[in-house]
Amino acid sequence: MKAITYAQFGNTEVFELTEVADPHPGPDSIVVEVKAAGINPVDYKVREGYLAGLIDTQFPVVPGWDVAGVVAQVGLDTPEFQVGDEVYAYARKDSIGGGTLAELVAVPVRTAAHKPSSIGFEQAAAVPLAGLTALQTVRRAGVASGQTVLVHGAAGGVGSFAVQLALHAGATVVGTASATNHDYLRDLGVTPIEYGDGLVERALAQSPAGYDIILDYAGGASLDHTSELLTKGGVVASVADPRAATEFGGHYVWVRPDSTDLEELAELIDDGALKVEVANTFALADTADAYAELEGGHVRGKIVVVP
Repeated sequence: MKAITYAQFGNTEVFELTEVADPHPGPDSIVVEVKAAGINPVDYKVREGYLAGLIDTQFPVVPGWDVAGVVAQVGLDTPEFQVGDEVYAYARKDSIGGGTLAELVAVPVRTAAHKPSSIGFEQAAAVPLAGLTALQTVRRAGVASGQTVLVHGAAGGVGSFAVQLALHAGATVVGTASATNHDYLRDLGVTPIEYGDGLVERALAQSPAGYDIILDYAGGASLDHTSELLTKGGVVASVADPRAATEFGGHYVWVRPDSTDLEELAELIDDGALKVEVANTFALADTADAYAELEGGHVRGKIVVVP
């Protein structure tokens, strides 16, 4: 099969479009014919070697953890799925190697669920990592009806799901984003504010009493003014800054594959409570261009690669 691979850590120049052996299903996994694969910022952090001490890497690497496609083979004990089922998955394994930027990928059933029926494969491939990250941070922070929530990076791949989930929970949501994404956030029901200098004043103008929950999907300086914005007893959760836990007593979240959570996201999508934004789509051969756009920053929603 065709796949994108790299044999050493580095920038997008290490990518190669190559022929590799077809994967085989383990006893509790399925082989998925890839219809679309979502890409994420963590992918290029892995490729550049920043996670080398955290997760083992098996070269040559086929990158990618997000996938939507059709079950081509099933393992010995996979009653959840049959050949021909349309599925999506956050197919992260215990080591980095056999990823989703390929024509076929082996997927542990614990990471997969049936695809939302109301959207296509490209939109479905944009959901798993970002959607799970948003769901798990919103849940960990305890977002509830009547609360006021500040979301940093509100228009990004994770943030755009998180604001919708917080709104669905009954919260009032203010989100930081560049001015070009403010209309997009307003359409979702979010009050947008510009990040950068003057953020505290802009945020407090929208919620003078402060915020019950702060969700950080941007990192950098986003949490610098948390003490000025968080209400007494408020909660911070971040996927990008460990200070959420070490300095503010909140949560530093690393997303987990979870088939039950994917099923919940699928239900929300099919019920119309969660919209999926695809920023751009690239062919497998143009994977380097896809990552170049992602790494340039300020992408609204998700970028997807199609074999």
